[in-house]
Amino acid sequence: MPELVPVLDRLAGQLEAPEAKTFLTLATLRPFFSGCTQIGGSGTLLRNYDFSPDECEGTIASSHFLRPVVGMQEAAWGLLDGMNDAGLAVSLTFGGRFVHGPGFAIPIVLRYLLETCNTVDEAVGKLKSIPIAIPQNVTLVDPEKALTVFVGPDIPLTEAPDACAANHQHMPVPDEQERFSRTQERLNAMRAAGADVAAMLKPPLYQTAYDEGLGTVYTAHYRPSEGRVTYYWPGESWEQSFDDFAPGSRTVTIGQAG
Repeated sequence: MPELVPVLDRLAGQLEAPEAKTFLTLATLRPFFSGCTQIGGSGTLLRNYDFSPDECEGTIASSHFLRPVVGMQEAAWGLLDGMNDAGLAVSLTFGGRFVHGPGFAIPIVLRYLLETCNTVDEAVGKLKSIPIAIPQNVTLVDPEKALTVFVGPDIPLTEAPDACAANHQHMPVPDEQERFSRTQERLNAMRAAGADVAAMLKPPLYQTAYDEGLGTVYTAHYRPSEGRVTYYWPGESWEQSFDDFAPGSRTVTIGQAG
């Protein structure tokens, strides 16, 4: 990801800690289970991010490192999901397998794709050459195409059957994993509902197992061709856009599915 190196140097120079530059590379991340479901189509990307709220940065960032990007920030400058000014949107879910290898954490890779790519095909082409430390599912959307791909340290980039993802890559999913994560149940529910925000705010897509790292922290609905994203919580929403990004903060209630 050479285009990001000058940005990395600039950010590391603003931090006093000598290990800051190493941290900002987001390399060699160890596996941990998280939830999440996402679906792309018709120029939109809709996702639930499920994790422990105490371990989620909770920062919506509007940046201009190499180009305008808006998204949910993680690990200082990585992204859990986001969009750029070319109409490309991307999002991640954990791939569900506890394997690990040399490579980068997916949030910095999503940052790179949005900073350097205009289309889904261009982003997939770059993603094929980047080592990813743990299994991840990436959904990508532009005005013409929606696609989910599986990546990881032990597999080549593989296209999913459709532009949907939960927390598995290979079938069959072990029974114990399904009982714990309900990944197949959620994926089937999302396919049945389509890009329906209301469905994302109800079980089984909206989850409340926060102590296990499987509670829904936010729902995001990206319309990248419009440069708009709306974040949802039960009874609350917050829209942001490139043209009207509004700095501020919100206190929201989670865990009360509709």
